[in-house]
Order: sequence, then C-alpha cells, then structure tokens
Amino acid sequence: MSESPQDRRSQFRAAIQQFLRERLEGKLDKLGDDDPKRAELLVQFAPEAWLADAAKRVAQIQTVTHSLKPIHPEARGTNLYCPPASLVSRPEVGSHVLGANFAGDVVGNAAALDVHKFLRVVVEGRPLLVWLQQADVDAVAALSDDAELAQAWADAFRSVTEPASEIPASHVLAKQLYWLVGEDPMADEDFQLLAPLYASSLAHRVFQTINEDRFGDQAKEAQRARWERRAYAGMVRDYPHLAVQKFGGTKPQNISQLNSERGGGNYLLASLPPRWKSPKFSAPWFVESVFTLFGRSQDVWPVVRTLREFLQSDPPPGKETSIRRDALIDSLIAALTVFARQFHTTLPAGWTLDTRCRLPEDERLWLDPGRVEAREDGDEAFCSKWFQMGWPAGIGRRFGNWLNRQLEGGDLLLGDVEARRWHDELLLNQEWAEHLYTLRGLIDAPQYIPTRRGK
Repeated sequence: MSESPQDRRSQFRAAIQQFLRERLEGKLDKLGDDDPKRAELLVQFAPEAWLADAAKRVAQIQTVTHSLKPIHPEARGTNLYCPPASLVSRPEVGSHVLGANFAGDVVGNAAALDVHKFLRVVVEGRPLLVWLQQADVDAVAALSDDAELAQAWADAFRSVTEPASEIPASHVLAKQLYWLVGEDPMADEDFQLLAPLYASSLAHRVFQTINEDRFGDQAKEAQRARWERRAYAGMVRDYPHLAVQKFGGTKPQNISQLNSERGGGNYLLASLPPRWKSPKFSAPWFVESVFTLFGRSQDVWPVVRTLREFLQSDPPPGKETSIRRDALIDSLIAALTVFARQFHTTLPAGWTLDTRCRLPEDERLWLDPGRVEAREDGDEAFCSKWFQMGWPAGIGRRFGNWLNRQLEGGDLLLGDVEARRWHDELLLNQEWAEHLYTLRGLIDAPQYIPTRRGK
C-alpha cells in the first residue's frame, strides 16, 4: 500500500520538529530551571517562529562547492555552487569525480550556519534542501499550513545555492591570472582573466579519505599487527610527506562550514621534484667503524634527533609509544640497508683487504660480500666465517651500542638493556632479514641462515 501525501508530509514535519527539538534541548541544558531565558527560547524555537526567522537569515549564507575565502580570509567576491554532475567529465581528478554524493559547503555569516544544518536534515535519504529544490509538494507543505507562506519560505531556502550577485566578481586579495587563449601573447584580447577558487567539496572528500586511511579501523588494525609482529591481510595506504594547511586560525567557522568541521585542517599531498644526488663514494679508509659515517647521513641524523627528542619527552608507556618508537627504529634500519648497499655496488670485491681498511671483522664480512664470491686462495678463513653467519649478531651489537651513544644526553641515560633492545630490533626486522637473504643470493649461498644468539 503506497504512502498517502498526508503521511509523507507528516514525515517531513516530524524531521523538522526533531531538528528544532534537539537544538532547543541543547540550549536549555545550559540554563537553570528558573532562568527567564527558558521562556524566550521556547517561543524562539516554535516551528513557525524559527522557520520565519531562518527564511530571513538564509540570505546571510550561501551553499557553495567552490569558495573564495580559503584563498584569502579577507577576500570579497563570487563563490560558486557547481554540482559535480554539472561539470565536464575529464580524465584528471577534479570535483567532477564526486558524483551525487558530495558535501556542499557554506560561506557567509557564521551565526546563520544553523540554517544550513536545518537544510541538511535528511528525509527519505535526501537532504531537505534537495527536496525543496525539486519543488516537492510535501516538503514545501510541511513548512507551514499556510500554503502561500510555505511557498515563500521554500523559495527563500532554495536561494541558498545562488550567488549574491548575478555578475561574477573577483577581489584584489583573490588570486587572478591571465591565461593565453589565443595565439598572440602580445595582444591583450588573446588573454582570458581567470580567478581560481578553492574546490571546497573536493578538498573535504580528500580530507575524509586520508583521515580514514590514516586513523580508520583498518589503519588501526594494521598498526596493531605491526606492533604484534604478525602479518596483516588488509590494505594499507600511506601518504609520505603529507602537509596540513590551516585555514581560519582559532575561528575556522569564519572560513566555511566544512572548514569548521575539519577544525581548519586541509591536507596537501606532496608534489616534489626528484632530488638527484650523485656524491662521490669512496672506501672508508682509516675509519674504525662505518657506523660513524652512517650517523652523518642526511636521512639518518634527523631520525635519530626525532627519536632522541621523543624519548627525552618521557612518553607514557603503552601501545602508542611503542608504535612511534618502533617506526623510528624501522626507519633507521631501512636506511642502514641502503647505506650498506652502496658498499656492495660501488666498491670492488676484496676492497677490505687493503691495508688502509681499519674496520672490525664483522663489518668487513657485512660490507664486502664480493670478497666471498671471489674466494681467492688464502682467504678461506674469511669466507668460512661469512658462511657461518655469526657476523649479523655482531652488527646488531654494534648498531645497539652506536644508537645508545647517539641518544644519550641530558636526563636520558641508556645502558645494556636498551642496547640489547636495539640489537634485537635489527635482527628481527623483516627488511634486515631480506637484506641478508639478498647477500646470500648474490654469492649463490644456501638460503638457510643458521639461528644464532648474539653475545
């Protein structure tokens, strides 16, 4: 049996009354039982009174998809409401990819944002504003028993998506650029003046997506699996070098409604040109340990500094602290494997036989696998020790002692317990294990690595 118009109208009216009731209760809860303002609020939030006032205040705001204030908070000019379906479909990412499920933003007087929230009240899966824009008779009739008054209010609410002026206008504080549309750059008429706006609806979807990827249930489960050192079957998305741009300072609502919902945060994805570096790589002659050189690497010392500052802040024990610390240690181990690879690929096999090499035996075994592959006569002892695979534990000890020395300072005192922890982190790290297997593959050694306990 189909729903009667009267029943459907009552559904709209019930949604409107529920919205007003919730806002009223939120304000009454802050007042005492004998506060005279309670009576004023009861009159103010009566449906007829509130809707009449909202129909007047709606002119103070505008629903938009592309806004000007994020360009500059003091800019005055045209904001646009361009539903994604009305835009030209292109292969590049843009607002047109949002489809019908997009969030419209609101600019204007922050004191009138409650009107926007009212127009977002959902009935039958759609916001009230959509029903009013479609001139739905039941939605319009639910506003008032007076048909003429209901129509006048509906017209006022529908105007929220219309620009304040029919003539587009920019502003001295807005971005403007001349774009060559003709063929003669010397002719003024061959240029079009463009005034880019901020794609607010698209930025909001990007913010929600990245937040879900970083802090959603799947991300938390992946972090938990990493902390527990077990495999994770789901998908993890990472956004390296992510930046956050803040709009509005302490009052993000002065920029727009969606900006307020994001706390003013807007993500900027990294768009960096490659940094090509080809420094001359030379053998570490007269060096007592390559960890001295490792600690000076540009991608190492900032991580060490961050780890030191984090530990010096005396973080509370718990899972979050462990995850942060382990992530920094993993970064150092990844850098260590890249660092070692330079010796393998750049220096000739047997370079550790040079009398200028002062490295300890563990480091020689680690950094000169080509010497094992060559298997020169008289070098059997070196090759035998390499295949016994006792040297990774030695590297682990040196890594732990080196990291302790880097982190010590101030009130941070580290000893054997911490050094052993860094030692274990290295030997149990998956990237380090893959590094060792790669070395064995280079010299066609058996992939089985004997289990050894570091001393």
